[in-house]
Amino acid sequence: MKRKGILLIHFFFWFYIINQALFPLYIGQYEAIWLFSNKYIKDVIISTLLNMVSFYAIYFSFPVLMKFKHKVTVIIAGIAILVLLTAFRTPLEILFWKIQGNTFDAEPAFRWVYAWNNLRLVIITGIYAVLIRFMIKSFESQKQKNELINQRQASELALLRSQVNPHFLFNTLNNIYSLVYKKSDKAPEAVMKLSSVMRYMFFDASADKVPLVKEIDYLKSFIELQKLRISHPDFVSLQIEGNPDGHQIAPMLLISFVENAFKHSSKLHQPGIIIRLTADKEGIKFSVVNYLKKTKLTVSETSGGIGLSNIRRRLQLTYPDRHKLEIVQDGEQYSVNLEIWK
Repeated sequence: MKRKGILLIHFFFWFYIINQALFPLYIGQYEAIWLFSNKYIKDVIISTLLNMVSFYAIYFSFPVLMKFKHKVTVIIAGIAILVLLTAFRTPLEILFWKIQGNTFDAEPAFRWVYAWNNLRLVIITGIYAVLIRFMIKSFESQKQKNELINQRQASELALLRSQVNPHFLFNTLNNIYSLVYKKSDKAPEAVMKLSSVMRYMFFDASADKVPLVKEIDYLKSFIELQKLRISHPDFVSLQIEGNPDGHQIAPMLLISFVENAFKHSSKLHQPGIIIRLTADKEGIKFSVVNYLKKTKLTVSETSGGIGLSNIRRRLQLTYPDRHKLEIVQDGEQYSVNLEIWK
């Protein structure tokens, strides 16, 4: 949700709260006491300000509490926040009361009742804060879901136009034809690799998430097909570390960076492309390092199949606040580092 929409929700909420507090004035109650001295309006203002402090303290701390994994920690931290807000509110309210010329020489028992009443107000205000936070989050989630659906449809079309491009198919088929013509033993394996790649792209990639091992197999098959046209056997270095079992990933998310490396790599370096993928309990780390040809390339040319902006957007929609993408060009060296956290 845009910032303007969030501000409007908060504005109308507090407008409603203040309007309800001032409602007795509209129907003529307390005229003899409160309207004569304006104390009622002052009390409403002070009470609203104190409620705002409690409201926004809980409103902004709630997402932080939800990041704790242990429920006991969340409960203890939540109780601590409520107690601290009550301890802050009670003496401050008494101070404002005294500033207006009132005395507060109540019995200790009454002071406890007064503090308990403030705790009740803090809890009620906190409930409102959590509800509004959930409401805004719900709006954002729904909007994000709609954007993800639209983005996925657009990405699928773009992937079909760019990833399954005629150049890749024609080059691969020509390479396989050459192997068949030479009666090479590599020809059947190359056909199977191409079949595996096409099957993954047209069927498995239609899911929201796929097992990481399938994505790795797809990358391996793609690399093997690309190596058919490369004379040096060590031009590509692929390193898989950790245990990819149990990990899920958005399909065909990594291939854009690999395809980009093959497209723009210089053949003067050995290895010319270094690909690393690490899977552990924290998540997935993926990096591609290659050496560019000595030609001037635009950002769109070095960003891969569906474009750097589309990849970034897809990451934002699929892994919000759970990823980091760094793309650095240092002279001829071009490196991509992607981290996806659980």
